[in-house]
Amino acid sequence: MNVFFEESGSFKAGSVLSRQGDAFQVELPGGRRTKVRAKDVLIEFEKPAAGDLLEQADAAAQEIDLDFLWECAPAEEFAYTTLAGEYFGESYGPVERAALVLRLHGSPVYFRRKGRGQYQRAPEDQLKMALASLERKRQQALVQAGYEEELKAGKLPEALKDKALGLLTKPDKNTIEYKALEAAAAARGISMPRLMLECGGIATPRALHEARFLAEFFPHGTGFPGVEVSALPDDLPDAADHVQAFSIDDVTTTEIDDAFSIEHLADGRVRIGIHIAAPALGIKRGDTADTIARTRLSTVYMPGDKITMLPDDFVDAFTLKEGGMRPALSLYCIVNRETQEIVATETRAERVFVKNNLRHNTLDEVVTEETLAAGTGEYPHKDDIAVLWPFAQALFEKRQQARAGYGLRREVQRNTDYNFYVDGEHVSITPRRRGSPLDLIVAELAILANSTWGAFLNDHGVPGIYRSQRAFGAPTGPKRTRMQTNAAPHEGLGVAQYAWSTSPLRRYVDLVNQWQLLACVEHGVAAKLVAPFKPKDADLFAVVQGFDETYTAYADHQRRMEYFWCLRWLQQEMRGDGGREVRREFPATVVKDDLVRFEEVPLLMHVPALGVHARGTRLMMEVMSIDELTIEASVRMLRVLDAPVVTSGAEAEEETGEDEELIEAADDSAASEAEALAEAETAADSADVAEGEGGAQEGAEVQQSEQHATEPRA
Repeated sequence: MNVFFEESGSFKAGSVLSRQGDAFQVELPGGRRTKVRAKDVLIEFEKPAAGDLLEQADAAAQEIDLDFLWECAPAEEFAYTTLAGEYFGESYGPVERAALVLRLHGSPVYFRRKGRGQYQRAPEDQLKMALASLERKRQQALVQAGYEEELKAGKLPEALKDKALGLLTKPDKNTIEYKALEAAAAARGISMPRLMLECGGIATPRALHEARFLAEFFPHGTGFPGVEVSALPDDLPDAADHVQAFSIDDVTTTEIDDAFSIEHLADGRVRIGIHIAAPALGIKRGDTADTIARTRLSTVYMPGDKITMLPDDFVDAFTLKEGGMRPALSLYCIVNRETQEIVATETRAERVFVKNNLRHNTLDEVVTEETLAAGTGEYPHKDDIAVLWPFAQALFEKRQQARAGYGLRREVQRNTDYNFYVDGEHVSITPRRRGSPLDLIVAELAILANSTWGAFLNDHGVPGIYRSQRAFGAPTGPKRTRMQTNAAPHEGLGVAQYAWSTSPLRRYVDLVNQWQLLACVEHGVAAKLVAPFKPKDADLFAVVQGFDETYTAYADHQRRMEYFWCLRWLQQEMRGDGGREVRREFPATVVKDDLVRFEEVPLLMHVPALGVHARGTRLMMEVMSIDELTIEASVRMLRVLDAPVVTSGAEAEEETGEDEELIEAADDSAASEAEALAEAETAADSADVAEGEGGAQEGAEVQQSEQHATEPRA
């Protein structure tokens, strides 16, 4: 005897070897033996053989008309044997009965299982909806298959033209478009972005990199909602008539945050004014403009473009552009010109007349250490710059003495910076001298303002957002940089405290600190009672955490795009104007181990199997391939161009120190550059100390850089 039975949700047939009570010992066609309970047996039969029954029943089940079967079935619950008589009539055997069970069980849209061999047909309205859904899925599958075939053939389906970037950034993986793209890419053996690039779904790799960033941090676009600039306070005083401020910035800068003025006093003294744009006078905590700024937290910089923190109307209203009275928060320092010591300081909120916006590209070649020493050359604010230059040098030396007190080396000024000029898909990268007198003036006055105002907040008991760098734990341990709400030393800069306050148009932290500073100016000792952020305000801690994470993400994107444009420059050089390959060789210098720095562009690259070379060794590198989609390049060393003279001890460290510190500056300002330089060098010094004690922190010596673009993080 044979039995047809259900086991673990599937149907099987076998030969009965024995029976004990309600249990059968059954041998399956494959030879396996199993124990089957009588209640699981649906059909007992003699012929055909068990294996033949399953084969014949499967074929017969496919011939059963489901619609007719549903019509034959009663509305109430029924046993399959009842329906067998209705469908097959009187002439049916075990094959037909098994086929009916298989068909009923395999058609949940038409019939619902209610128990062993028991079923109930689906209500008519539900059946119609289910069948319509199945038809839709069938049609979608056909459409998906069509998309897939087009993509595999290198053609972009019409329906995907407006969805290409979305499918690669934040896609809905349940859509047929995504499934088709995924399947086509897998069939081609390439990534989805590369397939979309081949099909023309994305115009360039650059478009994809930018779209990914925008999808994560600006999902609703980079535009601003409509918001009006609030009126300035009626009692905001005007600075004295003789205050004629001027700024010093790059030619592309539109958010002009800082300007300077000089007033000559009696007894060989001068009053130096550091004037900072004051958007905090027109933005209040919690208003629409604040919400916008707090959402963005910073201006985003990248070669050839930027995304401002504040709407254009606010930038225009508060930037220190030349030719008018501008609202500013001013720090006045009375300085003894003979000793360059600061005698007194004062902070005021006022309107300041900005006479000129000076630009580095027109002055850097004119204002040099030599021309300042000789008093030669003609340029705007020559006498004022002559006053600021020795003062800035004195500030720098004072900071170096403080660094020495913390066990740090002197800062090493980098000689070269780079400007990126992007025109469509073409990039020009030009060197610019760093460490010029104008750079030093801007940097030192900004550091002075940030340090002085940090102390000003602390003296009034008003919380602010400080950037500190010091050793946590052992005094000789690694220096760690962090944001916090209480005053603490910044050992890398050599100052007792450092509160970001000089870039309120482009950094939210500076805007917050400006609110706090204005409260101190207006209310004095009562400031901590009326300041927007009170002591131990949990919201201030939230600002610090959110800013730190977002600022880091923006900097990562900036570095990624700088690396991209450096690779694009290499490709341009390799192709030449005619599009034919004209060169593959580029000089580079060894920084450390297998890390090399290209000489013509600010590009750092790890080169596997480079070999052992001393720092500073000049090599000729061959660029073998560049992949802009993954932002990767394959290079190899061809030959050694020049090996440095080997020195030893501190002298060698001093010679190679500049190559080790790779600067991470968030924008092109001299202040940001100086700050990043000091922090990077402090990290390097800390690593050297730790290494000497057997505990070097891997990676502390080499910092990622805006102006030396390293491979993007994964």
